[in-house]
Order: sequence, then structure tokens, then C-alpha cells
Amino acid sequence: MRVLVADEFSTRHLGALSGLGLEVDYRPKLGAAGLVEAAKDASVLVVRSTEVARALFEAATRLSLVVRAGAGVNTIDVAAASERGVFVANCPGQNAIAVAELALGLMLAADRKLPDCVAAARAGVWDKARFSKARGLYGRTLGIVGLGAVGTALAARARALGMKVAVVSRSLTQAKAEALGVTPAESLVALARQADFFSVHVPGGAATKGFISVEVLAALRPGSVFVNTSRADVVDGAAVLAEARSGRLFVATDVFDGEPKGGAAEWKSELAQLPAVYGTPHIGASTEQAQEAIADEAVRIVERFLVRGEVPNCVNVARRTPARFQLIVRHLDRVGVLANVLACLGEAGINAQEIDNTVFEGAAAACCKIQVDSRPSDEVLGKIRGRADEIIFVDLVELPA
Repeated sequence: MRVLVADEFSTRHLGALSGLGLEVDYRPKLGAAGLVEAAKDASVLVVRSTEVARALFEAATRLSLVVRAGAGVNTIDVAAASERGVFVANCPGQNAIAVAELALGLMLAADRKLPDCVAAARAGVWDKARFSKARGLYGRTLGIVGLGAVGTALAARARALGMKVAVVSRSLTQAKAEALGVTPAESLVALARQADFFSVHVPGGAATKGFISVEVLAALRPGSVFVNTSRADVVDGAAVLAEARSGRLFVATDVFDGEPKGGAAEWKSELAQLPAVYGTPHIGASTEQAQEAIADEAVRIVERFLVRGEVPNCVNVARRTPARFQLIVRHLDRVGVLANVLACLGEAGINAQEIDNTVFEGAAAACCKIQVDSRPSDEVLGKIRGRADEIIFVDLVELPA
């Protein structure tokens, strides 16, 4: 079985993939253009930032699994993968520490104007009078939007610096808030009104596009610092540009609209050029610690897939199938038994949605659970039960709506 690794991956982790008995094809310089041809005979594909388009899934008929060595899967045509029965998995939370560290670094840089201090020093300017006006982070309020792995890591680090932390998150319960030492806010606007620093940690996508609206930004007090290390499109781009242009808010961001996709490129951004903006080139996850953790998780996913047939962190398996009934068949563990059961269902026009067969110790008998899209008739059940030489027991249960 061949695994194509189409982005940078450590030698140690390439060795781990080889140790699984895989033929490892390492081509980190392929790019999207060369990926389709290279992946034609691959069974597993591992990518970081390289785009995986529909054309690849149409050409790579042997492909069974795509692993995104990172969190977001917006660079992968997940719909095309699902149509072809290809699993897509990611490595969520593995870069949380790195992104939280960058968010905190941007906050410190904004408060102490560190980039401007460095620029002045390199230009031979000693301007202590200008740069001695920081307020500091201690005792100030950090508003966090989204309390996933990154938001949680940032909250812990901010509290260690003596900051107050308020949060808006769908997953935040009172018990979790108390355990983390954070205060829930009723809404994004309510959070913005109390925040000295406002940091966004939600995934990109249609559900969060423009999530941080003009109303939310307007609720931030003058002089507040808006931090974004998630995705550019979660924020109303025109609104954040207007706020930064006026100087009412300070913006510290790792993500930009229309940012280059490669590692190095000529690029111009009005937002990045404003004096009230500190920008970094989408490097939130770019630490050795994060890349090691992500690679560890990518290898774990491939191993589980090969050894157990399971795909951890799969993003494109249906949460709920059309199955409405579950057929429970206890049977002798012999060749062709399940084929006969499925043939009975097939002849009746009944589609099996999920099948789970458990073999008991000694391999004499097994129990198969078959979820089906419609109710088998008494005649069909009788036909299955009638194979007394191989069927021990048959039952049917209706699944919860």
C-alpha cells in the first residue's frame, strides 16, 4: 500500500509510516498542479497546505484516506471525497499551544509596541519617551471568542499573567467556566464591551463567515486590541479595516484576506500597512512543538486506519444515516453466512447502512448488527431465520428517531 506525503514531514515520522509496512512516497514540492498525477496509485494521502481538489478524487481511484496534517480542511474538497467514499481526517487541537502562544505574543507586542521599538532601534533612534506608555496586561480583561483547544490554552496563559478572562462559547458550561477560571459573557457584543483585548478562536467556514460583525467591533472600547489568529473571513473585513484606518482599535492579526498560499511571495495589503496594525504571515501553527504533535497525530490516524479500519477525527462520515431499523443476527462464524443474510435483504430492496460484526472468543459464533433503511417484512425475517444450520437468533429493533 502506497502513502503519498505531499508536504513537509519530518524524517522521523516518515520512518514511522514506513514501519507500518507502507511504501512511502515523499514529494513535498509537488504543489496542487502535480498532485493529481502523483496520487493516482496512492491509497493514503497526507497533506498540510497543498490543495486537494475534486479532480484528484476522480483520478485517484485507489485512494481511501486523506489526512490533513493540521486542523482546517478548507483546502480539501470534502464533498468530492465523500462522493467517492474517501475518508478525510484532520489533526485538531495539536497546534493549540503554538497558536495560543502567538496570540499572547501579539497581545504583548501590541501593548508594548515591540515591533516599533525594534524598528526605531535599527534606525538608530532612541525613543524611550514614546515607548514608555504601555498599560501592561496584568489586571486587564481578555475576551475570548471560542473555547476550543486554542481558546482554552490562551485562557490558561492569560490567567497566569494575571488577566481577567471572559468568554463566549457554545461549549461553555458553568462548571467548565469555574474549572477554567473564566467568566461567561451573554453575547459577542457584551463580551466586546468589557474587553481590553479581544481574541478570536473559531474555525473558518460558512457558519462563521463575518461572525465578528461591524456591531461587535464597534462595541470594543477605543484603544482596545483586536486579535485574530483563526481565519480572515470570520471577521467583517471592511469593518476591521475601517477601525484600523481610523486608529480607534489596534489590530494584531495572523490572517489576511487574499493572503498568498505559498511560503514566500510578493504581497500588498492595505490593512497590513496601517500603523495601528501588527501582522504576521499566518504562522500560528509554525513551531517545532506544534509540527511534531501534528505529525504524531497524522501517523496515529494512518495506523488506526490500517490496523483497525477506524479513522480518528474523520470529518466526512455521516452523523446520522437513513437507517431506521437494526437487525441483530447471532450466527455461526462460517464463510458465507453474512452474504446470505445480505442477499435476503437485497432481494427485498432493503439497503444496509451500517454493519458491525463481533466474533466471540473461540470463533465459533458471532453477532452482527445491521442497520437498514426500511423494515424487513416478516417474510424476509422468516427467510433469514429459516437457515437454522447457520443462524442462531434474529431480532429487529426500531432505531430512535
